[in-house]
Amino acid sequence: MRLHILKSALLASTFAFATPAPSFAQDGIAGPYLAARLAGFASDYAAAAEYYGQLLQRDPSQVEILDAAMISFAMLGDFERAGDAAARVISLEPDMQIAQMVRLVRDVSQGNTAAAKDALMEGVVGGPLLDGLLLGWVELAEGNMSEAVTAFEALSENRAFRSFAYIHKALALAMVGDFESAEAILSGETYGELSLNITAFEAYAQILVQLDRPDDAAAFLAQTLQRGSSPELEALLTRIKNGDAVSYDIIRTPLEGMSEAFATLAAVVNGEASHTYTLLHSRAALVLNPTNVDAILLTADLLEEQEQYALAGAVLDAVPIDHPSFYLAEISRAGLLYSDNRGDTAAEVLKSLARTHGDIQQVHTALGDTLRRLERHREAADAYEAAVALVQEPTPRDWFLYYVRGIAYERTDRWPLAEADFRKALELNPEQPHVLNYLGYSMIEKQGDLVEALDMIEKAVAARPDDGYITDSLGWVFYRLGRFDEAVAPMERAVALEPLDPVINDHLGDVFWAVGRKREAEFQWRRALSNVDPNDTDSEADPDRMRRKLEIGLDRVLKEEGAPSLAEKAAAAEATRKAAQD
Repeated sequence: MRLHILKSALLASTFAFATPAPSFAQDGIAGPYLAARLAGFASDYAAAAEYYGQLLQRDPSQVEILDAAMISFAMLGDFERAGDAAARVISLEPDMQIAQMVRLVRDVSQGNTAAAKDALMEGVVGGPLLDGLLLGWVELAEGNMSEAVTAFEALSENRAFRSFAYIHKALALAMVGDFESAEAILSGETYGELSLNITAFEAYAQILVQLDRPDDAAAFLAQTLQRGSSPELEALLTRIKNGDAVSYDIIRTPLEGMSEAFATLAAVVNGEASHTYTLLHSRAALVLNPTNVDAILLTADLLEEQEQYALAGAVLDAVPIDHPSFYLAEISRAGLLYSDNRGDTAAEVLKSLARTHGDIQQVHTALGDTLRRLERHREAADAYEAAVALVQEPTPRDWFLYYVRGIAYERTDRWPLAEADFRKALELNPEQPHVLNYLGYSMIEKQGDLVEALDMIEKAVAARPDDGYITDSLGWVFYRLGRFDEAVAPMERAVALEPLDPVINDHLGDVFWAVGRKREAEFQWRRALSNVDPNDTDSEADPDRMRRKLEIGLDRVLKEEGAPSLAEKAAAAEATRKAAQD
């Protein structure tokens, strides 16, 4: 509930970035303006900045062009040009909030904290939370520690902003060496329990070390890491256990504090506000502190989602190789390379990472996932084997690792190994529908225990009733068991859920043929043929078999294959049913 209130308060200050077309005062502007607008709609910030730059040289008085140019420059991280454009916008339209914020970032990055303070005191710049945090850090930059504390305390009067205000107050106190007061705040002694983020966790542990309490710091980190992994916290814990020197370096300057404020806001609204709004704040965080790795990773993710792969890669270049999160940056780099249709290069990036960071399970898992998507299943299995070797004691969250290794084994015709991994995954997560479906379907295809397979798939369908692939498995196991009438309904539903999947359409055709609906069967086989992707070498779709069924029918195809006839399947099903009744 508290997070919902916070997001509502933040998003109340979210603004639209689309600008109306200006009334052109000069000939020759319409073409570049249209090109700039199109580039902006495509999130091609480099092209948009170039076109808007040309337009500003021709006519620097159009507020709509100035506003759009400012956004484009800021999206590239160029707050010097963005700030210049913002200043012109403000001279024409003083109430433009985005321009006020962009200019503030430019001012503080250039050391002009007095101008930034004036802007914050005159009105809303970036919203109530951001303004309150920034004011505290600006006061500190001007040497006014008491005024900084007052600003943070004033912000805390808004319950939604309470934790943020007190965390930043603690960071500011720690920055000036008052570790005792900072520790009292972050421990909850002064203001009660706060909602700490990773930065605050790391700061608190470092503060404890400065207070000659390394054992308490180690215990705190160990307890925190039980709730989730963090490269920074894990690295800090190792340093403390090794007795290495640990200084306080989380926030060393007011600019870094301001960067943390922008990064905090970007992380909170990510997924709720527009990409442009979030990216603006993460870019601002990087201008104020280029080493803010959390902001680097978020900025790269946002740019990748907007398909700006080159820009995202350039941002990731700023993460140093000795930083604890370097491997996360490289995994992100591989992801954007894969998204940019450069899958083989992505695999090479991860292979190189595995050589330098081979003790990290996530690296091998990422490599395996990439190789599996590239249909290089034997190499994927090798990568997953390296990941599994790093599992000391399997826990329920490790089910996915065994599941994907099982897929790699199954795709390379190593069924005993695959089945063992699928069963291990179910041991760790007994009701996992995707494992139940994959194992059950594989058992059907390999003529395993069909009764057990049916039980698994029925459980999977109950958990995921709207999953067309799992529903297809249920219809298909009924078909394989010779229970043709029972196969019709789930197969029809599977096609309704996944109408373009050739395998599911092919299966429905077989089921229709088995119950005597031969014209409908032929329609489904033709439909399946039309949906086959010739480039998908990993698909189960067999277009030659589909054509053969259309030529001579399913009965003769089964005879050619030496498989049991439909009549034999039905008879076996009836015998099984009678035996169960007896």
